[in-house]
Amino acid sequence: MISGYSGLALFFAATIVYSADPYFPPPDAEGGWREAKTEKSAKEQAGMDLSKLEPAYTITERSTGNGGLLVVHKGYLVFERYFGRASRNANPDMASTGKGFCSIACGIMLEEFKDKIPQGLDTKVFNETFLPQALPVNDPRKADISLGQLLCMTAGYWGEGQAPSGTQKGQKAQALKPVKGQDIRDLDNSSLNLPLWCDPGAGYSYSSPSPHIASIVLRNVSGMELKDYIHERLAKPQGWGAWDYCLHRGDFVMPHANGAGSTALHATDVMRFGYCLAQKGMWKGQQLVPSEYIKKCQTWSPYNDHTPFSLQWEHNADGHVAGAPKDAFWKSGAGGFCLYVVPSMDLVIYKLGGKDGQYDPSLTRIPQPEQKHDRNGWQPIPASGFHEGTLGGQALWRVLEMVCAAVRID
Repeated sequence: MISGYSGLALFFAATIVYSADPYFPPPDAEGGWREAKTEKSAKEQAGMDLSKLEPAYTITERSTGNGGLLVVHKGYLVFERYFGRASRNANPDMASTGKGFCSIACGIMLEEFKDKIPQGLDTKVFNETFLPQALPVNDPRKADISLGQLLCMTAGYWGEGQAPSGTQKGQKAQALKPVKGQDIRDLDNSSLNLPLWCDPGAGYSYSSPSPHIASIVLRNVSGMELKDYIHERLAKPQGWGAWDYCLHRGDFVMPHANGAGSTALHATDVMRFGYCLAQKGMWKGQQLVPSEYIKKCQTWSPYNDHTPFSLQWEHNADGHVAGAPKDAFWKSGAGGFCLYVVPSMDLVIYKLGGKDGQYDPSLTRIPQPEQKHDRNGWQPIPASGFHEGTLGGQALWRVLEMVCAAVRID
């Protein structure tokens, strides 16, 4: 017996067998996920070495103030543990992890309304048909921006935060001053009118206005709000519990969900979403997500040859995460959140994180379970030595590698 991942991605891809009647979990209110959480059941039913998941949880617990770790392998929930304010039925602000939900919604939209948008990801969207809200454009170069570039962060918008970064033709872009990004009180206009730092396609920079603009395209094509579209096409079929976007900011309610993130789901429903992607977009006999779109999230995109980031998902096609298969893809979010999908292993991982404010129930107005406050204000230990940053930033890849190493190959 060999335990752990040892570079056999092709082996997994060739040997996974999908049964004629594959398992899909009922809603939590009807029993929820089947579980294999003991050492014996995890080994025999789910093919996981439970003891090897403990270090992954330790890394998770040491990297964020609040959070947890969930692992589903072969349709079995084998690990589920929380700390701080997190719990199964909490609805935290998942930050940029929600970008992955926006992307998948766009993939569904492209298939459902392909007669309205026949050029798909190649569609240039800054025009009367797809983005009338953007006219007249404040930069003629925006007329060349495609939907694929928006979803791959290569539309030419500069990044965000105190130290934004970008790449051009494989080289780190010249440092630029931070620019004002999204204004939640005028989300559409602040995203559409953001100035460009390079020609569309010429560089990559992680910039939240891009996926929000993609969500406006979805709104215009489908005639539905992003939140409602996700609810009808994913939440209802998969049986999610209470969920929402974090739309409330005091007395102000955002009129549109932010395509750049802030989904707020129960942890076990995040696993349903990821499990659907691991099953090539299938759910109980329905093709909820086009399988070809999911494949495009897992590898290099023609819209981004600068960095391994395709359609709002980081991918491992170049093997930069050495301890994970090359078909793994994931989406992280501020505060230490990350959803990982490894189809060749039939594996889904959800690392919860979050600062205290990300668990504020006023963001969604959804009644929340009682929270623990034993880690209020907790901060990860700053990293030492050569590497910059904190343990929180280093944890994402390590958790993926550790969980992959717990998969048993008999």
